[in-house]
Amino acid sequence: MKTVLQIDAMKYSQIKETCLYISDLDLAEDFYGYILEMPVISKVDGRHIFFRCGTSVLLCFIPEITKNEKTLPLHFAYGKQHIAFEVDKEDYLNTKRKFLDKGIKITHEQLWKNELESFYFEDPFGHVLEIVPKGIWE
Repeated sequence: MKTVLQIDAMKYSQIKETCLYISDLDLAEDFYGYILEMPVISKVDGRHIFFRCGTSVLLCFIPEITKNEKTLPLHFAYGKQHIAFEVDKEDYLNTKRKFLDKGIKITHEQLWKNELESFYFEDPFGHVLEIVPKGIWE
């Protein structure tokens, strides 16, 4: 697939929402809200819980509900999903230490071509999550 640079190309500022599909809202709240320290911004029992993550929002939905939506487009997924959370370069090692202190098992560490490192871990639902320092895609 070729990328075509256009003079009047659309200009995105960021991905505002990222979505994971989960099976237990309380477990998600414990992990993302308390362990990863993301503030809860919305919770609807039996449907979803949303977290603030920097300037973005992490949406966690029960797929059995959203695959049968009546007011929004149907959406759902199953299996291991992946997202990465970005931290300042200066905070990367401190963030890694805090994860270890909280008992979060790091499943993989990666050294990238630009000499930056990232680390992977899983949430209670088996999703593959990653912490990356700013600049990893630059």
